[in-house]
This record gives sequence, C-alpha cells and structure tokens, in this order.
Amino acid sequence: MSELILALLFLPLLAAVTTLLFRETPNIRDGASIGIGVLTAICSIQLFEMVQAGQSETLVLFAFAPGLSIGFTPEPLGALFALVAGCLWPLATLYSVGYMRGAKEKNHTRFFTFYAIAIHAAMGIALADGLITLFIFYEILTFSTYPLVAHKGNADAKSSGRIYLGILVTTSVTMLLLGIIAVWAIGGDLTFREGGVLADHLDPRFAPILLALFAFGIGKAALMPFHKWLPAAMVAPTPVSALLHAVAVVKAGVFSVLKVVIYIFGTDFLLETRASEWLIWIACFTIIAASLVAMSKTNLKARLAYSTISQLSYIVLGAAIASSIAVQGAALHIAMHAAGKITLFFCAGAIYVAHHYSDIKDMDGLGRRMPITFACFALGALSIIGIPPLGGSWSKFMLMMGALDAEHVFVIFVLMASSLLNLYYLGQPVIRAFFAQNTGETGFSEAPVAMLIPLVITAGMTVGLFFYADYFILSFKGVTP
Repeated sequence: MSELILALLFLPLLAAVTTLLFRETPNIRDGASIGIGVLTAICSIQLFEMVQAGQSETLVLFAFAPGLSIGFTPEPLGALFALVAGCLWPLATLYSVGYMRGAKEKNHTRFFTFYAIAIHAAMGIALADGLITLFIFYEILTFSTYPLVAHKGNADAKSSGRIYLGILVTTSVTMLLLGIIAVWAIGGDLTFREGGVLADHLDPRFAPILLALFAFGIGKAALMPFHKWLPAAMVAPTPVSALLHAVAVVKAGVFSVLKVVIYIFGTDFLLETRASEWLIWIACFTIIAASLVAMSKTNLKARLAYSTISQLSYIVLGAAIASSIAVQGAALHIAMHAAGKITLFFCAGAIYVAHHYSDIKDMDGLGRRMPITFACFALGALSIIGIPPLGGSWSKFMLMMGALDAEHVFVIFVLMASSLLNLYYLGQPVIRAFFAQNTGETGFSEAPVAMLIPLVITAGMTVGLFFYADYFILSFKGVTP
C-alpha cells in the first residue's frame, strides 16, 4: 500500500517533468502524459480495492509532534476521491490534447504541466492523514490551478484569475487555517480519527461556530456566498472547467468538508448536539438559489457552473445531516456527479471546437449535426437530474433516505424541487438541439476523435455507475448505522 501511495503522489509530478522535458516534441509530450495518467488510474483502482477489503497503512513523511505530521493514510472516502481523480485524469488529458489543438490554444506545455501538478495536489488531499497535510495540498491545488484559469492571458482571464485566487486564498487563510488552529488547541490532535477528534473536548455551544469556519473556509465547496470564484473561472479553456468541476478542485472542497465532519467532529457528535442544523439550511438555500441562477444563463458553460454550485451542496447537505445513509449518499455523489458533469463539460467543449458556439440559443438543430455529442450530453444531464438508470439517481435517493432517517422531511422537497429545476435547465439544450429548427447548416460535423472518445466513455460511465453502484458505496468506521 505504501508503494501505491507514493505512486499516486509522484506519478502526476513525473507527468509534469516529462511535459517540460519533451516540450519541443508535442506528440511524445502528450502521449507520455496520457500513459502516466493510465498508470495512475490503475494504481488508484488497486488502492481503492485494498481499502475496501479492510487494509490500512500510514505513510508519514515528517512528524513535528504527536498528532502533528505530514502523512498519508488511505481510508474509504479518500480512496474513493483518489479513484475518481485517477480514473478521470487520463480521459481529461486525452480530451485536452484534442481541445487544445482543435481550438488552436497556445502555451500547451505550461497548460499540461500545471494540469498534472493539480492532480498531484488532489491526490495529496485524498490521501491526507490529517488537517496539516490536507491544508498544504489544498493550497498547492489553489495555486497550481490559477495559471490554468488565467491561461488565455487576456484582461478577462486575468480578472477572473484574481477573483479565483482572491476568494480561495482569503477563505482558507482567514477561516480554514483558524479552524485548524482551534482544533489543535481544543483537541490536541490534527489527525483524522474514527469518531472524530473533538467529541470529548469541544463545548457543544461553540461547535456551530467552529463548523462554520470549516464550511466557509473550505471555499472550494462553493457554498453561497463564497461561490463567485467558480463562475468567474469559466473564462478558462473547457478542459480546465472539467478539471475544476469534476476531477479535482470542487471535489477537493466537498471531500474536505466530508472528512472534517466524519473524522474531526464525528457524525454522532453532530447528531447529538444538532450543531450542523444551520448548515442544512445553507446547503438547501444554495441548491435552490444556484439552480434558479442557472436557469437564467444562456451561456452553456455559465449554466453548467451554477449547476455545479447546486450539486456540490448536495454533498455538503449529506455531511450536515450526518446520518449514516446521508453521509454514504454524499460520498457516492462525489463519483456520480464527477462522471455526469465531466461529460457535460466535455460536450460543451466539443460544441465550441466543432462550431464555435457557446450560447444555447445558437445550438438550435445542432443535435442533428452532432448526434453523438448531444446524446452523451443527454446521458450526463439525466444522471445529474437523478433519473434511473443513470448513476446520479442512487446518490440522490440515498440523500433523501438519509434526510428522512434524520427527520428532515423538508429536505426531500428541496431535492425534488432541485430535480425539476435541473430537468429544465439541463434538458433545454438537448431539446433545442434535436427538435428546434436548425440554422441552415447540414451534414455530420462532430469534434475531433481525441475529444469524442473521452466524452463517450464518461457518458457510458454514468450508465455503468447505476448498475455497479455497490462497488462505490462506502462503509465508514465510527459512523453509527
């Protein structure tokens, strides 16, 4: 297991170095990145299966004091996040090669270098054994994705990059870091532990305040009102959007919230003290408000960005409910949303490269010219909406059952209303593409094969995840059934 941990941490760095070394030979550069990505995916699958079988091992790089170290311990939730990032990375890299060449983007070497470093950071977050390690890699992820957000180098890209960096760094330094210091002062330990670190040490009256420092300090979870960095980042090339929404950044945010709830506070402690009740309401508000904003957007990427903000709060909601099935549903939604949303962004990029359309109003009748792309978009959308037999239906069902189990009946109505809103704003592009009057252009015209293959695979994943959901349902030690 220690070899797999090291492989998952350092293979992305190897890809970054390889990209720099072969910057003058694009085919070797890009081929090496894809090959290393495939190897990373294999390692992530092996690690996930070992953890699911009950194996565990801790790899400590530096130990400053008891409970204060930089180390890595795979556990079910972390292994799942590593699996998602590891398996989607080679597909995203292949897609990026097609996009960057098809859209004639510049600075390919810089792009793929920081893309690989971002995966390295995501793996560090996934496997972190405590808050110190998580915080270090959380910051590496922020700074490594900034050049990707500002990749185009124009005024809009630079402005969006400043918003991105400003919000994420400000929230992490002023709230997340303060929360970590508070945990150390109160519990004397920053290591993730079954049942939580704070249960026997924290006065329940102060628990909501400390939880707020984490919920809002982890800005990558995009809870309102700290969500504006995400739509701002849509100025970046579409492969970056896929990285932000499905592979690494936002998943790192909601994953971190789940880790804190399960292994720092402890679900039993939150259920007994009801310290997370307020977070349920914030998550529900974000789910509905972001969906309503998404409905008003005609730019496809902007609409998908607000959809992501809404969907992320499903995961935060499951963490806040804190019942066993709700936490399992939240964890499962990490994988389900990743497959669905990366498919939608892959399709958005394919539309842009093939026809230079980004506004939904321009896509009338386009489904007859891009039937593969829009069929895959439909599958991704149906999974996000939560309709069987697509994977997203399972995680949404588990969240509803978790809410019912915790006697939060109103949450069920929020999730149902969200599904109806999803149906409108994700179904509209598909309906217009296949049934609206076309623009007069005719003939089959899909994106390059390097882009088409990944989006077909991820669309297939949304179906496969429905039938093999048991493989991804986690059993958490220290979480009361």
